[in-house]
Amino acid sequence: MISVVLIGAGNVATHFYKVFQNADNILVTQWYNRQLNNISTYKNNVDITDDLNALKPADVYIIAVSDDAISEVSKALPFQDRFVVHTSGAASLYDIDKKHRRGVFYPLQTFTKDADVDFSKVPLCIEALVKEDLKLLVTLAEAINSTWYKISTEQRKTLHIAAVFANNFTNQLYRISHEITESDQIEFDVLKPLILETAKKIQNMSPYMAQTGPAVRGDKKTVRKHLKRIKNPQHKALYKLLTDSITDTHGRKKL
Repeated sequence: MISVVLIGAGNVATHFYKVFQNADNILVTQWYNRQLNNISTYKNNVDITDDLNALKPADVYIIAVSDDAISEVSKALPFQDRFVVHTSGAASLYDIDKKHRRGVFYPLQTFTKDADVDFSKVPLCIEALVKEDLKLLVTLAEAINSTWYKISTEQRKTLHIAAVFANNFTNQLYRISHEITESDQIEFDVLKPLILETAKKIQNMSPYMAQTGPAVRGDKKTVRKHLKRIKNPQHKALYKLLTDSITDTHGRKKL
């Protein structure tokens, strides 16, 4: 049985708590947050505290807080030489105070508190300085049926940039598409099959091979019509920037 203390009450911490609670060989012994009301819903199922000095012994302490707070929180922990990990994609392993045995347990997924997550489909990027600590993280990942990858801090920083492009920027483009359709009283739902098919295609082919549309075809007239019709200057600039990126990638002339 692996004993875990969770630190933080955001989306990642909440989803880890839920999946750990359903794992046979993981015991969440305690959950800490500065504001108890954020985790008070769970007080009948797990010991909650807002006092770092009251933290219980555990095999691993998981810091699931904002990137900027990781260093401060790890320094404030009133013990040393215990295994402390963070869940950030962008923060360094060394952002954790050196008085601890340090590690990373980064779930590469987008989390929303009230949306269910299937952890068997969540890759876990793990890192530790001590061999035995790395083994513990492997066991922890396998206990929740996640696929794990040994990823260094530098690799994880690169991966996080790629994830921002693949998820955050893509979602912003969905939001713009939503705004564009609504501006002409068109249901955004009309685009959802296209969105799903685009995501489905790259399961079996490279994004390069999956690219379609006027930019990759070199369809100048369509691009000009689109640019003329787009009223929002920011949307127009994005359309041109992404069109140029596609034409550069596929060896087309600027449209």
